[in-house]
Amino acid sequence: MILKAKERGDAPQLARYLLSTRDNEHVELHDVRGFVSDDLRSAFSEADAIAKGTRCKNYLFSMSLNPPAGKKVRTEDFESAIAKIEKKLGLENQPRAVVFHEKEGRRHAHVVWSRIDSERMRAINMAHYKVRLRDVSRELYMQHGWEMPRGLQDRTLRDPLNFTQEEWRQARRVGIDPREIKSVLQQCWQRSDNKASFERALKERGFWLARGDRRGLVAIDYRGEVYSLSRYAGVKAKELEARIGDLTQLRTVVQTKAEISVGMSGKLEAFIADAEREATQRRDELALRKTELSARHRDEREKLNAGIERRWKDEALRRAQRLPKGISGIWHRLTGQYAKIRAQNEQEALEAYRRDQAMKDDLIFRQLEEREVLQSYIRAQRSITHQRLTLLREDVANYSTLDNRPRDEADNSIRRDLRRTRRERRSRQCDFDI
Repeated sequence: MILKAKERGDAPQLARYLLSTRDNEHVELHDVRGFVSDDLRSAFSEADAIAKGTRCKNYLFSMSLNPPAGKKVRTEDFESAIAKIEKKLGLENQPRAVVFHEKEGRRHAHVVWSRIDSERMRAINMAHYKVRLRDVSRELYMQHGWEMPRGLQDRTLRDPLNFTQEEWRQARRVGIDPREIKSVLQQCWQRSDNKASFERALKERGFWLARGDRRGLVAIDYRGEVYSLSRYAGVKAKELEARIGDLTQLRTVVQTKAEISVGMSGKLEAFIADAEREATQRRDELALRKTELSARHRDEREKLNAGIERRWKDEALRRAQRLPKGISGIWHRLTGQYAKIRAQNEQEALEAYRRDQAMKDDLIFRQLEEREVLQSYIRAQRSITHQRLTLLREDVANYSTLDNRPRDEADNSIRRDLRRTRRERRSRQCDFDI
């Protein structure tokens, strides 16, 4: 559902607006919590009085919850959403009021919290609340299986078939403003006075110092991109050599990329393990929810079937009692009344059967809708997990080829040593997993 919120003051005016029936067909004060009074106007007057003991002007946090058009949302679903919002924003123990409005055939909720912590007499900080509410809103859309508005969709979710190969590589490889790279490298140079401090400054910002093939001294970022220091840091080659010293003591670009490859591959493999562990945990949680839902649905069906069977027996007994017995029965048979009563009983039995079957179908349809909500959430989680793992594994594959550019035998030797180290790490990881 769409969540809109803002910090505000003027509690009396807000109370009048929430209780107004001028623009709403129905207004329901659903809940008042944490105030002395159960009346909305009096409760908001309390909030106003407490806020006067502070310097906070916007002492209320007002929010509306609007479900998608045409969706019937139960009260308990609104309450669940409100609980999630409170936890996300740190408002769990704050006084609040919940009001439902019905307008033009649509039902929505308003929730108002007092931001004032009465024990410390300070307002709760609502920093970045729009971003947090956006996350809750996306979760609610996925939880209920509603079609998500484009404004809430992740903008990075694009069909890779719409990218050219070069566009995809460039998007994954760069993505940083060159002006920012220049600024960082210039700062690293200005804040250092020797080779060691320069390397340390670069490393803190995600760069490695290396000896370039044609560009003298270069910086290499964690993605393997090479930047000329004379061009990006704005320093002449002579100044670089004077501070760095003997360039032959530096590693080559190939050697540095091989080191980056090993380090980043290990980091990404750890990310993959974390993602798989989280996916397993979510899968187990969803499996438990599915089991609990199925058990509850079976229980509902058993109760309905038991009630239908009891009613069927009672109605069958009443229909049977209509049929006369003995001498009266013989007389009714002769006059044709017996056949009419039996036909009436058969018609009522057929109608009762259809009524009972309709009740069963209604329950089944409702349960199917409930199950589809859970299934849509399961599909969303599968999609998210698949996307994360796919991107991480692609990055691992990219890093594994980062050092596949042989230059000389010395570089090959270093690369073999690094690969041996990588295999040993994976072997230890396998032993740990077992």
